[in-house]
Amino acid sequence: MLSAMDISTSALVANRARLDAISGNIANLNTVQLVDGQPQPYAPKFVVFAENTDDATASGATGVEVAEIKELDATPNYKYEPNNPLAFKSGPHQGFVPYPGISLNEEFTNALLATRAYEANIGVMEISKNLGQQSLRIIA
Repeated sequence: MLSAMDISTSALVANRARLDAISGNIANLNTVQLVDGQPQPYAPKFVVFAENTDDATASGATGVEVAEIKELDATPNYKYEPNNPLAFKSGPHQGFVPYPGISLNEEFTNALLATRAYEANIGVMEISKNLGQQSLRIIA
């Protein structure tokens, strides 16, 4: 029972990191330059999960952990804004400003999936807690 709580806790932490990356992508949907002023669109991020074998339980059950947070090499969305100071001055993209290649629909879908996974793990924790309480009642 304790292993189920540990596994669910690790999944809650991992899905929170996933939601943080998704919310960062949505928040930077229109970011077209770096902090230092360099004209470069925001690189969307995504979380890579891995099996957490460090904390394996006696039954062999393992949890999940965030292996890394990667930047997606997405093609920018070009918008024609010739008066924007960040627009290309020459070349094939003259007058266009590169915006991050982030799909709002895709980010909302990923957020929904992460939220559902989070809720499912909370449900597992609730069931484990109730199972523990019922077991104690039987013993007592």
